[in-house]
Amino acid sequence: MLFYSFFKTLCSKPVAIELKNDLILTGTLHSVDQYLNIHLLNVSIVSPEKYPQLAGLKNVFVRGSVVRYIQLPSGEVDVELLMDATRKENAVKKNEKKAKA
Repeated sequence: MLFYSFFKTLCSKPVAIELKNDLILTGTLHSVDQYLNIHLLNVSIVSPEKYPQLAGLKNVFVRGSVVRYIQLPSGEVDVELLMDATRKENAVKKNEKKAKA
C-alpha cells in the first residue's frame, strides 16, 4: 500500500509512463487505484511517428501490470517522507511476524 499512497499524492502532476511494449506516454496523473492502474489526462505519445494510431489519444487508462517505469517530477518527490513510511511499514511487518511466532 506504500506505493499506492505515494502515487495518490502525485495526482494532477505531470508524469511519463513507459510500458512493457516500449510505448512512452506523458500526461497528467488523474488517478491511481490499489492495483496501480493509472488514469492519465492530456496524453501525448513520445514517438508519434512510431505509433500513428495513438495520435488522437486525450485520456488513457493504463493497467498496472503493463507498466515498466513511471518517471516523476523530481521536485515532487519527498524522499525523507518516503523513507520514513518505508521504515514504518517494515516495522509493522516485523512485529506481525514476531506475533505469529
